[in-house]
Amino acid sequence: MLTQPAALEALLFASGEPMEKRRLASLMGIKEAELRVALTELTEQLSGRGVAVVESEGEVELRSVPEAADVIKKLRESELSRDLGRASLETLAAIAYRAGASRGEVDWVRGVNSSTSIRTLLLRGLIEGREDPRDKRRVRYTLTTKALAHLGLSRAENLPRFVELAEKAAEIVTTESAAEEPAA
Repeated sequence: MLTQPAALEALLFASGEPMEKRRLASLMGIKEAELRVALTELTEQLSGRGVAVVESEGEVELRSVPEAADVIKKLRESELSRDLGRASLETLAAIAYRAGASRGEVDWVRGVNSSTSIRTLLLRGLIEGREDPRDKRRVRYTLTTKALAHLGLSRAENLPRFVELAEKAAEIVTTESAAEEPAA
């Protein structure tokens, strides 16, 4: 059985993004006071390692330590020199054909977590994220002019079958949303 610090480390690692302390405590089945102890223990265990616990008042995440910046920079540069993989191309297509999408919408379309692909596309400047006007808590990703130029397009609407596929996607989302709503 995992110790509390080990369970905490696993959750933070798997998340790959900041997590609310209340949610962590809930997932671990412990009180917030016990979470604070586990955070302290994990911070001590990670001392002198390549990752560290970064903690704000309400959130926690695992981040690389500043001393690892040079090595990580090399990794990022090597990532940028590779061709886009299938997952990144699928993510780019989902964002393009939806005329912008949140990470959750991309995940829904692809059926898998798209965080890494979105990060890759952001690093390469092929997409940009802005606050979603419909839900201020989410980020909506759209194609950049660099992506359009790379694809040889002047506008996203010039994508092959854009109108047809955008209408079909909207129809599917409407049907799925209606099916998920509880009957009144």
